[in-house]
Amino acid sequence: MASETLRDLLEFAVDIAWRAGRLTLAHFQTGVAVETKSDASPVTLADREAERALRSAIEARFPEDGILGEEFGELRAGARRRWILDPIDGTRSFVYGVPLYGMLVALEDAGEPVLGVAHFPALGETVFAARGEGCWWNGRRAAVSSTARLEDGLVMTSDGKPFADPARNAAWDRLRAAAGVVRTWGDAYGYALVATGRADVMLDPVLSPWDAAALVPIIEEAGGVFTDLDGRRTHLGGHGVATNAALARAVRDVLGADAQEHA
Repeated sequence: MASETLRDLLEFAVDIAWRAGRLTLAHFQTGVAVETKSDASPVTLADREAERALRSAIEARFPEDGILGEEFGELRAGARRRWILDPIDGTRSFVYGVPLYGMLVALEDAGEPVLGVAHFPALGETVFAARGEGCWWNGRRAAVSSTARLEDGLVMTSDGKPFADPARNAAWDRLRAAAGVVRTWGDAYGYALVATGRADVMLDPVLSPWDAAALVPIIEEAGGVFTDLDGRRTHLGGHGVATNAALARAVRDVLGADAQEHA
């Protein structure tokens, strides 16, 4: 394990995401049964099969590493390296037969996300990155846009509903009013669009660690900025916003965030 380079680990992560993604396609647009979890979010057989496949591959190759996944919780808490898994990001899209669902694989080293993979099986798209290795989209280098004015920008969110917090809702209203175009091509796909220069801002009022961990290296290696809504560079803030570099300050000013950690 000590001889594995970050590039080796990234190649492994891309491979297992692709293989597990194939499992989800077997259930996509088939009317797969849906259960409701205790947090009111949906889960399907495809979520569980995919996470089991990811865990099995990691356990076989890196038996000392920790694993945190949305469906089966944490294994070996406290390990220096921890894989963070979201087998289907956008389960609601998956259930409705919308091809924008994704699979997220991240690796933390001493609490820092060092690589991330966002794979979209139904679209045939994969965006992946590792520290110092750049961000890649289906084998070609990916980079955020150069849009420098919000009025020219495409802003996205996963849910068009108002935020629960009135202050957050007011900030979102300001951002939406300032943006050129607003769309809800959400979940991980929205962040992939930012990383590949096809959109400029992506915002989520609620993000779990398995939603966010892979996005940090992807956005940053593409030249963008990922923070929580308070402007902190973290995948553990419970919410998030990704921007290109040119709009990073303007967006966080509109949101009322303290972006000093990213200046």
